[in-house]
Amino acid sequence: MPLATTLRLLAKARGLSPTDLATAIPRVGAATVSAWLRGEKMPGRDQLDALARTLGVPAGALFAELAQTLDPARTAGEHELLAAYRAMTTRQQGALLEIARGLADRPAPRRTTRAKK
Repeated sequence: MPLATTLRLLAKARGLSPTDLATAIPRVGAATVSAWLRGEKMPGRDQLDALARTLGVPAGALFAELAQTLDPARTAGEHELLAAYRAMTTRQQGALLEIARGLADRPAPRRTTRAKK
């Protein structure tokens, strides 16, 4: 989940408006917080720490998704698959998982190359 979405969900769960968040963070106005919530700007390290305290979560929890997207073991295809999966309904996700599990249980088909004439 992107940082902006995480911030919006946590703020909503705690009943905090952008103005409420801004008052808890030194030298930040409601317009800046609103930009963070829309994903147009990123807070700095000190601001993240203040946000985490205000929202009652560890600062690292705000960036869990970012850390996953930076995982060098994850391929471009995995990123695309995850993005597509997240756009599906719960029913579609279940169907895709069944297909993926079935494919994973079978050996991959051998690729054959044709001999050039």
